[in-house]
Amino acid sequence: MKERQTMRGSGQSKERIAIPWAHFRAPPFHATALRVLELAGDEGTSTQQLSELVSSDPVFSSEVLTIANSAIIAHRLSVTSILQAVSMLGTHNLSGVCLTVAVRAYLGKSMAHRSLYSIWRHSLASALIAERLAIVGLMNKDKAYTGGIMHDIGRFALAALRPKEYAELLGNHRGSANSILEPERDMFGLDHCQVGEQLVRDWGLPKEFATLVCPPAVTRRAGEHWEMADLVHMSCRMADTAGFAAFSGCEALPYSDLLDELPSRERNLFPSDITVLIFDVNNRIQAIESI
Repeated sequence: MKERQTMRGSGQSKERIAIPWAHFRAPPFHATALRVLELAGDEGTSTQQLSELVSSDPVFSSEVLTIANSAIIAHRLSVTSILQAVSMLGTHNLSGVCLTVAVRAYLGKSMAHRSLYSIWRHSLASALIAERLAIVGLMNKDKAYTGGIMHDIGRFALAALRPKEYAELLGNHRGSANSILEPERDMFGLDHCQVGEQLVRDWGLPKEFATLVCPPAVTRRAGEHWEMADLVHMSCRMADTAGFAAFSGCEALPYSDLLDELPSRERNLFPSDITVLIFDVNNRIQAIESI
């Protein structure tokens, strides 16, 4: 049975129809990118296999090469083929590049809405911050980047499903990052975290992605064990604080508070001045957007 609910958070009352998951027509994600992610997790995958897979889609492979040659990737040589890209970047780094291309394509025309464009920048900023946190914490930077770029897959689906209405919601909402969940449920019947969990299963993503799409119920305390999910959630919150929030009215925590939550190694080696972080992230986002 369809359930009528009221949208909140935009200052208006509108009747919405909740959509059961069975009828939730989220557009499919780029199949090649998902397959690359799957193969990258298999140690038996050869560079030749990955090269042939990416090269099978000329448009996709062209964009992958363009990003592989951009300032977002630190290397000195020009990458002229997918095989060279796989060899130079490594399988996990290639996954991040492929997912970056796929996310931009998934959002597509919806990024014409300023509010939905913020989702793209938030995800990209989260990925770049996650990568930097992983480097100083001696964790896998490529997996951290992949987690950061994909942690908001539920939001991508909402944006692709009903771009105009979702853009209006994001543009008008004010509150903490998690306060958007209730009005999302009012509009769609599910919030972006719930949608993300469903898509992890439907798209056959690695199970650990399920821990990335939903913020933890309890904030991790400084000094406790630092997991990849903790790192990705922290990168999301830092992206908010650095001015790359998913919606303009997001009330972010002070940067100093977030630094206090980091393990000692990360806290000592990560930029203590947020302007340093903003400058680096903004430059790297511009490198991709200039393509």
